[in-house]
Amino acid sequence: MEGFKNFVMRGNLVELAVAFIMGAAFATVVTSFTEVIMGLIGKVGGEPDFTAWTPFGLPIGAFLTALVAFLILSATVYFFLVKPYEAAKERFSATTEEDAGSSAEDLLTEIRDILRAKN
Repeated sequence: MEGFKNFVMRGNLVELAVAFIMGAAFATVVTSFTEVIMGLIGKVGGEPDFTAWTPFGLPIGAFLTALVAFLILSATVYFFLVKPYEAAKERFSATTEEDAGSSAEDLLTEIRDILRAKN
């Protein structure tokens, strides 16, 4: 029973659960945003749902609707999630690396000086 308790209380499991919940909530936002964009396409082009379009008897319209929705969803995730994350990661990692490198170097210098003083 102790092993199960350790597994459940492990930080990774809690972080994964939070990420899943946040992802589901974000999916709802992105889906509704996609519907808004599809509605705007419908205002401009006449119909936001291309499912009824079947040239040469092929159901290409359903594919086009799914493709446009996918492109809108992908662009939304990229510009509102991936790009800001990469920018924040780059800004914070550069600061952290500079601070860590400076303090580690100072610490090694201090250790060297202490060892020299003892000898």
